Amino acid sequence: MYNKLTDFEKDWKFESESTLKIFSALTDESLNQSVTPDGRSIGRLAWHVTTSIGEMLTRVGLKTNCPDENSGIPLKAEELTSIYKDAADSALAEVLKNWDDNSMLCEKDMYGEMWKNGQTLQVLINHQIHHRAQITVLMRQAGLKVPGIYGPSKEEWAAYNMPSMK
Repeated sequence: MYNKLTDFEKDWKFESESTLKIFSALTDESLNQSVTPDGRSIGRLAWHVTTSIGEMLTRVGLKTNCPDENSGIPLKAEELTSIYKDAADSALAEVLKNWDDNSMLCEKDMYGEMWKNGQTLQVLINHQIHHRAQITVLMRQAGLKVPGIYGPSKEEWAAYNMPSMK
């Protein structure tokens, strides 16, 4: 849970840039990649990550530049990435404009439970990380290079002339 707005701001900037790295490595063709025919595709997961920003922050009274989850999933990876960037940027701007450190302790109803705003922000970031990891697995199945986020990826190890970790 976040207690200080500056801590959230630092983490959000890193995590949203990391998501942009992943989304920027997607291709239009890869958006349909899924593990099973009835499983979520890369495009669906990326759209869920994008639209969840607005869905969650609307519940705590913030207005973001985020599309509704029921709107159509973009068919172009570049468009999806651009929409995510706008959503992530507007989310940070809204939080910084409307909240301060004291706001982190205010409680709001989130899915039938009372969450502090700082908890909601933590869940928002964790949710993004969770689905980003799912996307990277699907990227490998689609034959895409996965960018490193918390350390070098397999391809980045190879670029360093080092064997990848097994």
